[in-house]
Amino acid sequence: MHFDTLAIQAAHQSDPTGAIIPPIHLSTKFERNAETYEPVGGHMYSRASNPNRDAFEKALAQLEGGAVGMAFGSGQAATMTLFQALRPGDHVIVPRQAYFSTPLLLEQVFHPWGLTYTRVEMSDLDAVQAAIHENTRVIWTETPSNPLLTMTDLLLISQMAHEAGAIVVCDNTWATPVLQRPLDLNCDVVMHSTTKYLGGHSDVLGGALVFKDPNHELALRVRQIQQLGGAVPSPFDCWLLLRGIKTLGVRVRAQQASAQALAEFLDGHPSVEKVYYPGLDSHPQRALVKQQMNGPGAMLSFGVKGGTAEALRVCSHVKLFIRATSLGGTESLIEHRATVEGIHTNAPDNLLRVSVGLEHVEDLIADLDQALKKI
Repeated sequence: MHFDTLAIQAAHQSDPTGAIIPPIHLSTKFERNAETYEPVGGHMYSRASNPNRDAFEKALAQLEGGAVGMAFGSGQAATMTLFQALRPGDHVIVPRQAYFSTPLLLEQVFHPWGLTYTRVEMSDLDAVQAAIHENTRVIWTETPSNPLLTMTDLLLISQMAHEAGAIVVCDNTWATPVLQRPLDLNCDVVMHSTTKYLGGHSDVLGGALVFKDPNHELALRVRQIQQLGGAVPSPFDCWLLLRGIKTLGVRVRAQQASAQALAEFLDGHPSVEKVYYPGLDSHPQRALVKQQMNGPGAMLSFGVKGGTAEALRVCSHVKLFIRATSLGGTESLIEHRATVEGIHTNAPDNLLRVSVGLEHVEDLIADLDQALKKI
């Protein structure tokens, strides 16, 4: 099936009442059978499982081509649970260019607990190989990267990891399964901040992990921690995410088309130093983009000529773009990434990150043009 058909089919759940849209199961407890004392509907307590969460987990697993999905209360909760499933003394490799809270989680929470980690430039395969130790258990990837949109060759990284007895986790939040399926590229686990494109409307917080092998030791341990720890989304959150999945393909393709046009406009603007977007021919890894993605996505960054002051001035003069941190919603956002990340940032001082929404692209171009002319 084409993706849009798969998304509708995966998100549709039959209901005994015949309702096309499934109900929200708010109950925290579920009845047991009088004779066998088994749960009547397969559920016992909502921390362990819930009909809405089960439906969302199964749907996302189908979209990513995985065997089992697990939903969490946030993307960071999903990331934290995976790291927590490792053992003290294990080693993790993470990208230099990544969502800034991922290495921060390792440094401030798990390194004192006993995990070790190494940050490398994932596009440098020799550096990745040199960073692999005997105790390396996970190579964490993020492609395209945040905020410079560099690419990671998932097939080659997976080969290196598997030869060393490690697994590869890919943060697929930016690409979504519409544009990239890491499990098809031999990765072992996909991570999502479902807050972003999967929810799609900036009104739900969530995260998820999808495993290729449901019986892998790490998958079993993650499920155990999920159920014991209870860092799970509410039934209503799962209902919203399941609804968001139905329009995922349509939204992402429309946003991507606008992002391409916006990137091409910025690429020739006299006030712009550099545009970071995988859809431009000038992107240094354009061949890899075409090899492992179905499109360049709807996120882009650009460097304003000047520094922090000039970049912030552009932000202050936009009228349609909203100055806010996040991505993947219907509204277009702009942010000065270095300010958002603070002292831990690797972002250039003049960099602005843009999440392209569903407004008409000509209006978005005109808005950035008038703001750039005021620096």
